Amino acid sequence: MNSNRRQFILGTATGSAFCMGLSACGKINNILSAPDIQPEGAVPSKRQLAWQRVETYGFLHFSINTFTDREWGYGDEKPRVFNPTEFSAPQIVASAKAGGLKALILTAKHHDGFCLWPSKYTEHSVKNCPYKNGAGDIVGEIASACQQQGLKFGVYLSPWDRNHAEYGRPAYVEYYHKQLEELTTQYGPLFEVWFDGANGGDGYYGGASERRKIDAVTYYQWDKVRAIVRKNQPDAVMFADEHMDVRWVGNEHGVAGDPCWPTVDDTPYTMAKGNRGVRGGAIWNPAETNTSIRPGWFWHRDEDSKVRSPANLLRLYMTSVARGTNLLLNIPPDRRGLVHEADVASLTGFKAILDQAFAKDLAQGATASASSNHGSEYSAENIFVDNKYWAAKADERQGAWLQLDLNSQQTFDFIRLREVLNYGIRVDDFVLEIMTAQGWQTVAAHTSIGHQRIIRLEQAVSAQQVRLRILNASAAPVISDFNLFLLPNIVEEPTISRSAEGSVELRSADEGTQLLYSIDGSPPALNYTGPIALLSGGTVKAQAVKANTRSAITTADFDVSTLHWKILSPADKNAAVLLQGLSGWNAPAYTSELGQPIELVIDLAQSYSLKGFTLRPAAQNPYNAGPPANYSAWVSDKPDRWHSVAESGEFSNIAANRGEQRIKFSQTHTGRYLKLSLPRAVADLKQIAVGGIGIITR
Repeated sequence: MNSNRRQFILGTATGSAFCMGLSACGKINNILSAPDIQPEGAVPSKRQLAWQRVETYGFLHFSINTFTDREWGYGDEKPRVFNPTEFSAPQIVASAKAGGLKALILTAKHHDGFCLWPSKYTEHSVKNCPYKNGAGDIVGEIASACQQQGLKFGVYLSPWDRNHAEYGRPAYVEYYHKQLEELTTQYGPLFEVWFDGANGGDGYYGGASERRKIDAVTYYQWDKVRAIVRKNQPDAVMFADEHMDVRWVGNEHGVAGDPCWPTVDDTPYTMAKGNRGVRGGAIWNPAETNTSIRPGWFWHRDEDSKVRSPANLLRLYMTSVARGTNLLLNIPPDRRGLVHEADVASLTGFKAILDQAFAKDLAQGATASASSNHGSEYSAENIFVDNKYWAAKADERQGAWLQLDLNSQQTFDFIRLREVLNYGIRVDDFVLEIMTAQGWQTVAAHTSIGHQRIIRLEQAVSAQQVRLRILNASAAPVISDFNLFLLPNIVEEPTISRSAEGSVELRSADEGTQLLYSIDGSPPALNYTGPIALLSGGTVKAQAVKANTRSAITTADFDVSTLHWKILSPADKNAAVLLQGLSGWNAPAYTSELGQPIELVIDLAQSYSLKGFTLRPAAQNPYNAGPPANYSAWVSDKPDRWHSVAESGEFSNIAANRGEQRIKFSQTHTGRYLKLSLPRAVADLKQIAVGGIGIITR
């Protein structure tokens, strides 16, 4: 993903709406706007509205990288490397369905250029791999399994192709359009076509092995791309950073802004704008929040113990779907061609939480009243009727309220609100209140409702009367859903962190929990009372327990602490932050006073058997600075006798993903000193910013 792409404003077209699942769609499946209520600002197209109702769906990163243990392929990989031994499209689709996901998007071609369908325009495809002796079609099998199991299907087609000899020249653009034509005509209805923002850079390019730059605004001829998709898949939305049907939320952590407006203006895309949108923007361009169930996008064996837990997936749901965006959750198949058992277990547990949470709407059977209505046909009681809604009188922009009398005390902690999108975004600030012996008490306050706002209270409350009160709105509110639920007992696993001094700390997201841990790989059994010394590294497992409910077990692997290390070069006092082990949004970053390239020489205090190194990008990049794009590495027992251990490599996807980069050497090297050369920043930025450095010995 890359935030530098500049594209164009797409027009709107009609498309049939669809809806899958009560918890996703509530009762607003077919609401149409009434002629006597005027829309406020931008409104969605039919295809955007249909897409919005999918809410949760899966990403399948599956390709050459699955078998090379990389995130980005260089383009020189041989097709024979792709060899899933037990590939099962039905198992993959069933795994997604077990997690409540309602659609799948497959990486038909990633940046390495390898095609998961037998494209007639290249030999760099499944035609020349061992799977089914070259007669397989992964795209076709996934599409068919989705259709059979009732899931929507979409395709990802990387514009960047590091294999193709003509990339960067006009001939490649024609090739790309032909491949898009294949994918949009051969595999049935598509609900989304996904265009990545990574464009141009180092690559194999048919053997040239060079760096190529393109103008992402003009090179791909996006007007023709749009025409192909609109002609062949009129109901499909297109995803891109900017001014497509759907925008990138601006990070790969699964966190939408709060609020996250579905509208933007026509100024250039920034990650901040992608994350929050623009209130009152003239373009309807809702955000898609994407992240992975694992640390990486492709499957890696060493991440089998690092799969998000069901409780963590619920937290992710609350920072995406609950803020009105759709959630695209990556579930990468492994080398067998199956979704791994750990992923399936987590997905199944996540769906069980939501199923139980949404099983009973405590507002059903209540009596509804309101401060006003636009007429008898828009009364408060409409929120209990399919395809109807409450609308306040036209001049009531502040102070409007919608009240529920539940007939008896009910206990709830999960509240869902929805506006009718055909009328545009109307509500700004609002509060939720319950009636107590002392009068109305505020239990939540937020900005923006939009497609939906789901609120999880810190503690469950009991009340008979509940009220939504609108503090500010650009037009009289139009509300279709006001639902109350009670979450099952959930304990989220603790977080594990280590300081530069080598002390491990556990933290719980829930108050009043007991924390258990182990440092030898065994099940957590020791009672945590304070920081744990772990200078030499180890595997920490931890679990939270509250009221006889146990969280999932979380695992963190630590290598040697940086406590006794020294930066020998550059002679820049600011370089010390690289060894401080600081993380979080406000952690400092190192940028060289001399610009780029950066050459780091680190004294590790003693000799180690080095299997690789780690680099953590800066949490916040200074102006005109960004993470390094490439590296070279050397190891030595003396700081003046170096031997090369990695002549040249790249940090895959580092521009979009702030996660730690783990670079493994082709073999183990012994040494006390590590030298890293970081020649340039991504996207031709003027300075390199780095958050931290570590080593891999385990």
